[in-house]
Amino acid sequence: MKIAPTRIANFPHQRRCLSAVTAAIASSFISQLVLPFIENKPAFAETSAYCQLSKEQVNQKEDLRRAALSGKTESQQAYFAVLNQHAREISQCRQKTWPQTQAVWLRLYPCDVRPGEIDRVLDKVVNKGYNQVYVEVFYDGQVLLPVADNPTAWPSVLRNRGYEKYDLLEKAIAKGKQRGLKVYAWLFTMNFGYTYSQRSDRQQTLALNGKNQTSSTVIQDAAINEDFGEVPGNQAFIDPYSPQARQDYNLLVNQIVKRRPQGMLFDYIRYLRGVGPASVATKVQDLWIYGPASQQILLQRANNQQGRDLIQRYLTKGFINTNDVQAVVKQYPNEQQPLWQGRVPQPIAAATPPSRRQNAASTVASKTPAAKSPNAATPAPKPTPTRPLPDTGILQKDLWQLSVAHAVQGVLEFFGMAIVPAQRMGIPVGAVFFPDANKKINQGGYDSRLQPWDSFPAAVEFHAMSYGNCGDVSCIVPQVQRTVSLAPPGAKIIPAIAGDWGKSVKNRPSLEIQMRAIRSATPQINAVSHFSFGWQEPEDERARQTCRF
Repeated sequence: MKIAPTRIANFPHQRRCLSAVTAAIASSFISQLVLPFIENKPAFAETSAYCQLSKEQVNQKEDLRRAALSGKTESQQAYFAVLNQHAREISQCRQKTWPQTQAVWLRLYPCDVRPGEIDRVLDKVVNKGYNQVYVEVFYDGQVLLPVADNPTAWPSVLRNRGYEKYDLLEKAIAKGKQRGLKVYAWLFTMNFGYTYSQRSDRQQTLALNGKNQTSSTVIQDAAINEDFGEVPGNQAFIDPYSPQARQDYNLLVNQIVKRRPQGMLFDYIRYLRGVGPASVATKVQDLWIYGPASQQILLQRANNQQGRDLIQRYLTKGFINTNDVQAVVKQYPNEQQPLWQGRVPQPIAAATPPSRRQNAASTVASKTPAAKSPNAATPAPKPTPTRPLPDTGILQKDLWQLSVAHAVQGVLEFFGMAIVPAQRMGIPVGAVFFPDANKKINQGGYDSRLQPWDSFPAAVEFHAMSYGNCGDVSCIVPQVQRTVSLAPPGAKIIPAIAGDWGKSVKNRPSLEIQMRAIRSATPQINAVSHFSFGWQEPEDERARQTCRF
């Protein structure tokens, strides 16, 4: 979409002059020339079909930003005036342009404390037509809080001497609002990071599988992590039932909420994805339910002693057999059959035991007339009928379903706990998830991530990571359609797609091609986010990641 442009201070001889004079003269010159023009001419930007600003406007704003670094009031006023103007233009354009919400995912680094750096980065976000930005605040075992105000269990992202009180998150929120951007805080949820896993006082909080492995010791798929900018081996998933893990995370969330972001997005609301065959959970040892807290809660789901004993045997061995069933029935003879939450006991077919058949034969024989004998023996007493056992196969199937449901419930409860502080403050919350991570696979198998996103509350935003990479949109659009079909009625769905503008990246078509396909297939969607700023600006990202200051 194009709106009639008004060009601001874009005269060739002026630009040549600016490059030749000193920074101080340039600062004064720009502010004197531009500020009155902006104030007297309510302008509309020349925007693209996705509300991107023109190259001319981008260059003008960057000149003003550099001039404003001089600290002169007039230079800063000129820069702020352009920021306000662009905020109005993007807002007006987005109201008339699909999608009305266009967001980008952004990670900040210690280098972003350099003077004017956050301004430069957020200016680029606005230039690309975005009206929301998702700033990563908790990732790779670090938190975007200043050292001087970080009571959490994690180290601060910015740990450089002299910057103990510098609040990157607070700065980003304020500068985003200044540009008309809604700033969301984006944070990992059940993935607490490697640094947390190395704490000796937090070992009991880590998720364990039936092989006594944590997510740090099990083999991980490094390719999946590298594809999305994560550090291989830096994942540490916790037991969602752990009281200590819940307490640590609640404190973290409350610290983020204090900064008043305009939304919060919770990522990694799931378990670790396994590698190869382990990517499908088919047996109880594959599940991350062997932590002390998780086991304790699972055993408490038994409704009688037979049920508790059988659950414990199932966890310990990974299966049960007829001997196990006989043992628990014998140990607790007053209970009819093993029971636990969600189990509907099946009627037990009473088979006629051999002793009963023998008794029946004796009864028939006794009715037959026989010669009386003075030495006739007294008839033997009838043996007690053998108590029929519950079907072992059915019990084993029920135990598997109980274990999976228990693992899933842990995810739901942890997420429910995590979003409470934000909801109390009226801050919108969203769930970030993989559309395929809640799938059943083959006969009785499940995606090892066990991400029950279709059971998340309808009131949260549904950020579906539609990252298919098959070279075209044929594996991307179905992920969005699956989300639409399974999300709760009325849920706000915001697909997240990966890529760059105008070109293919990592076997994915350009953002424009993906967005057109999504709009065509699911016209009810009116919000899309892009992973990530770093993918669109790889050189810029590397420079910000590796600078020395």
